[in-house]
Amino acid sequence: MTAPKTALITGANGGIGSALARKLSAGGTRLVLAGRNQEALTSLASELGAKALICDFTHPDQVAATIKDAIVELGEIEAVAHCIGSILLKPAHLTSVQDWQSVMDTNLNSAFYLLSQLGRPMSKTGGSIAFVTSVAAEKGLSNHEAIASAKAGLAGLTRSAAATYAKSQLRVNCVAPGLTDTPLAAPIINNESARKFSEAMHPLGRLGTAEEIANALYFLLSPENTWITGQSLSVDGGLSSLQTK
Repeated sequence: MTAPKTALITGANGGIGSALARKLSAGGTRLVLAGRNQEALTSLASELGAKALICDFTHPDQVAATIKDAIVELGEIEAVAHCIGSILLKPAHLTSVQDWQSVMDTNLNSAFYLLSQLGRPMSKTGGSIAFVTSVAAEKGLSNHEAIASAKAGLAGLTRSAAATYAKSQLRVNCVAPGLTDTPLAAPIINNESARKFSEAMHPLGRLGTAEEIANALYFLLSPENTWITGQSLSVDGGLSSLQTK
């Protein structure tokens, strides 16, 4: 499948972001990689011959500066994947205000700040933006109140933005993963019993891989798929839609 000519990946040093960066780079995409972990980001950028930009996407002023730098570097941004997120598993009565605000900042506000800076330049050229939501936005899961709220908000943001920018040929979609075997999920699956429990939740009986989520993002970003917008693509081992027991 054809890769976009240029792309910005946020959270590029994470499991999904780095897998997508390697896949796009192999397809010939010129990349700008953005995130907070300078050491990991610089190492990946050096490996792929990409530009690294250090940015905390929960701060709108940093996002604005980063998007300007990315446009200078790439000239035109054809594709964007926002791979920034967090996991918080707590019931509402144990979720502090600080917990709630952190989850919203990381998972929803960061995406809005990104979109607010990309809307004008990308509406002039068209292209594709892909966000990463969660199966928790599609199905009620216990102890997911904060993260489910943030990811469901992001799914709503995706649909509304897709409608707003459709006339400009700027496509906006999202991928909704189940639990994926990445460093972010490591605290949840850090022992054999917890891992087996998590695997058993998914009808296909295993966790997802970063590469599988990256494949879905690549599909949505590809210029071969320019008639897809406003969609949420579930890549969750069947968790959101199947009942097997």
